[in-house]
Amino acid sequence: MNKNPIIPFLLIIFLGIGLVFLLSGVGATDDGEEDVATEEGSEESGGGDEASSGDVDAEGIARDNCASCHGQDFSGAMGPALAGTSLAEEDFTTTVRDGKGSMPAFSADQIADEELTALYQFFSEQ
Repeated sequence: MNKNPIIPFLLIIFLGIGLVFLLSGVGATDDGEEDVATEEGSEESGGGDEASSGDVDAEGIARDNCASCHGQDFSGAMGPALAGTSLAEEDFTTTVRDGKGSMPAFSADQIADEELTALYQFFSEQ
């Protein structure tokens, strides 16, 4: 009885690759559903066109725009620490709007002025 060892080897390889694609597809679907639910909830709680800085989710904006460079807890990573910032609000605003070093600039279309004020308050209170 001469068994061919390549058949079980190929079967394991194809099952492994299939499992990777299956799990990555499930993970991508779960993340998308959470983002949609989060966005829908924030739109409903917005309350209209006139929003004060109290209505702005500064932590959510910071997580979406700042955490990838400044760390999940904003204590610094590739970029400097933002938590407990000692910058004046004007300097903070200038840095965000114009960028500095490897930090990109964020226009008013990307982060509105009231959101920027809420971000500064959020970081300075940490």
